[in-house]
This record gives sequence, C-alpha cells and structure tokens, in this order.
Amino acid sequence: MVEAQHTASTMRLAAGVAEQAQLESILEASKPALPAGLERLHYLLATPFRYRPPSGSRFRGPFDAGVWYGAEELRTALAEKSYWQLKFLLDSPATPALRPVPHTALSAAARGASIDLTAKPLSRDRAQWTLRGDYGPAQVLARLAREARIEIIRYESVRDPQRAACAALLTPAAFAKPAPLAEETWFIAAGRARVSCARDVRGGPAYEFTTRQLIEG
Repeated sequence: MVEAQHTASTMRLAAGVAEQAQLESILEASKPALPAGLERLHYLLATPFRYRPPSGSRFRGPFDAGVWYGAEELRTALAEKSYWQLKFLLDSPATPALRPVPHTALSAAARGASIDLTAKPLSRDRAQWTLRGDYGPAQVLARLAREARIEIIRYESVRDPQRAACAALLTPAAFAKPAPLAEETWFIAAGRARVSCARDVRGGPAYEFTTRQLIEG
C-alpha cells in the first residue's frame, strides 16, 4: 500500500507534459543508483531496496538494507498504512486532519527461504515480535536471518485488529514475478480519532480503524 501522488506532485509544478518529464528525469538522477539486480523489477517492488534511510522499521535497522513489506490480506495492508498516517498526525499536533489521499494497493508474488514467527518454535517469543513501539528484537532477528540467507519473514500484524499475517521480504530476489500482479486505488483520510479507507469505485468496499485499534491494539 503506497501513496499514489508521485505523478500529481510533479504535475502541479510543471507547465506541461514535456516540462513534467524533464522534472521527473531530474528527480530520478538525484536518487541513489539502483543496486544490481533491481533493473528487472517494477519500481513499486524495487523502491524499498534502493534506499538506506536513517530511520528504522520493524525488520530494518537504521541504514540497513531495504525491506519490502506486504500483507496477506488487503484489510491488513490498509491497517498498517493507516497507522503511519495516524502517527504522523499524533506526532505533529498543529497539523490538521489529512484529507483523502489516493494510494495504490498492489499484490505481488513471492517465494524463497522463509521463517514464520507465528509458528513454533519462533512463536514462543511472540511477545518480542509483537512489541508495538520497540523494533529492536525484530531488527536483530532480521540481521541474523540475512546471515542465514533467509529471504522472507512471515509475522503477525500488530495494527490489524484481526491480527492477520504480514511478510517482510529481505531481498528483491524473493519476488516470483518482476511486476505487481494487480493494482487498485484507495483513498485514505486520517483524523486523530480514526482513519477511513475507501475504494475509488462507487459503492466499493471501505474500512475504518480507530485510534485505539491502531495504537493500543
């Protein structure tokens, strides 16, 4: 689940399609070079492996190699994305509620050497893998998994109220196909009490997550 404003952002700054293409080219040149092996992948699959940001995530420590996060259920992906929208608001009290923003929901196929934190024996340490704000134990596990050439970590979502499973791909080699299998557009609007998600079709599905569900579980 990724924000879908990459084209709209540059379109607002350009006088026409030629100028927008030039701006996109300048932006692309300013980014880190694609690591070897990513050329075959669609940009929505390759992008997380292109950067080593200073902020960490559940299975990626600061400046560690990239991780692509997915969920087995659409609802779970929406809950995970909604958490970060809500966290942004809670961390910036003066920011007004976020109006509906288009996001791309994409599905991908993956395969490779994996571990499952929801199954024994690793599930015995569930308390460590499901910490809501401390990613330290999970990051240590991910580093050990890389050393053991593990490619995929299956784990329990702590944002989805139904606790469905997610997957962290530690390497782009885990993608079974070079492009997404399907894409669809969703709009996500966030307030400090709840986050609402709706499909971009009339009468389409919708989900809503409260602050208590996303923050406290």
